Amino acid sequence: MHDQAEALRLKMIRNQRPVARSIAIISGKGGVGKSNFTANFSYALVAKGKKVLIVDMDIGMGNIHILFGATPTYHLKDYLTDIQRLEDVVTPIEENLAFIAGGSGLETVVEWSDTMFNRLIEAFSILQMEYDVILFDMGAGATKSSIDLILAMDEIILIATPEPTSITDAYSMIKFICLQDANKTIRIVSNRVLKEQDGRDSVARLQLAMRRFLSVETSILGFLPDDIHVRNAVIAQSPFVKLYPDAKVSKRMLAITDTFMHGDKPSTSIETSGFIDKIKGIFQKGRV
Repeated sequence: MHDQAEALRLKMIRNQRPVARSIAIISGKGGVGKSNFTANFSYALVAKGKKVLIVDMDIGMGNIHILFGATPTYHLKDYLTDIQRLEDVVTPIEENLAFIAGGSGLETVVEWSDTMFNRLIEAFSILQMEYDVILFDMGAGATKSSIDLILAMDEIILIATPEPTSITDAYSMIKFICLQDANKTIRIVSNRVLKEQDGRDSVARLQLAMRRFLSVETSILGFLPDDIHVRNAVIAQSPFVKLYPDAKVSKRMLAITDTFMHGDKPSTSIETSGFIDKIKGIFQKGRV
């Protein structure tokens, strides 16, 4: 595995191919549509010419595969415990789109064995050179290990609804993150918006609170309307951007994707994406 990772790294250096952007998709609470956003965002990115991998980190409650109508044969744990090869745990959905199911038993990173951790690093060293974007669908809420993993990512997309409880939980989530890294790039998507002005007002209040109490600036990636097509697509187990391309919510998702692709990008390079080094730091810190 090490030889394979090194060979790919040298190949990418020769071709000057940038490593994948690592994006943590998070929410302050469950039930706000985080995984549904991840599934449709990934499909929209592929439609824009990107090669995308989803890593389902919602341990024990992961449902990315359901939203695609796919059934994974193996999970990330099967690779980490040396039961299966990396290529066996990557489940293809269609051309340029795949996912890795998390499975159970991965709750605490610092309790992993040295072998499991080394295999994780080898896997991401390979995958970040095979894909353009890697989306990590994180579990809702904050734990010590999940915050550490989120901080290792290049960027964060926070999903919230205009409901007061969602906004409050979103603020708490960002507070946990910013207390450890106030310079983290965070973008907000307001989901299930009945009236766009309501969505704008709720996000504006969230941004004001973060600016006033945390001295943190965030950007709005976009708004997604509450749309019956979303529910119908979930039932059909297919992304709404694929099933209903002319729906308002699908057009908004494509607009969000355009903003993501053409906005300010993190300064990553083949030699120093920072992602792998940060993951190593998490593990080493927990072992001290």
